[in-house]
Parts: sequence; structure tokens; C-alpha cells
Amino acid sequence: MGRLPLLSRDDSGATAIEYGLLAALVSVAAIVLLQLLGVSLSGLFDIVSAELDASLRRCVEVDSNCAKK
Repeated sequence: MGRLPLLSRDDSGATAIEYGLLAALVSVAAIVLLQLLGVSLSGLFDIVSAELDASLRRCVEVDSNCAKK
């Protein structure tokens, strides 16, 4: 019976669980953010790619050697 009060004061397990829950929450938030950002970045790269392609086509129409420069 003398050890029972000592066990009731030990909260190190609760602290570990709290850190685990906090790490899980941060991980979920990071995954959601990266997925949303990934869609946005994909659209941005599509726009840049289309603009570069159009620019190269205009360049070739003016000077057929411009792509080699």
C-alpha cells in the first residue's frame, strides 16, 4: 500500500502521450498544408511551362537559331 501513492504522482507517461498527440497533430497539419500547396504549385508550374513554350515558339518564328543560343 505504501507504493500506491508514488504511482499516482508519476505523470511522465501522460507527458509522453501529450507529446505524441502534439507530434501527430503537427504531422497531420503539415500533410494537409503540403497537399494544398502541392496543387497550387502544380498549377503554377503548368502556367510557367506554357509561357516558356509560347515564348520559345515566338522566338523560333522570328529566328530559327534562337533555340540553339
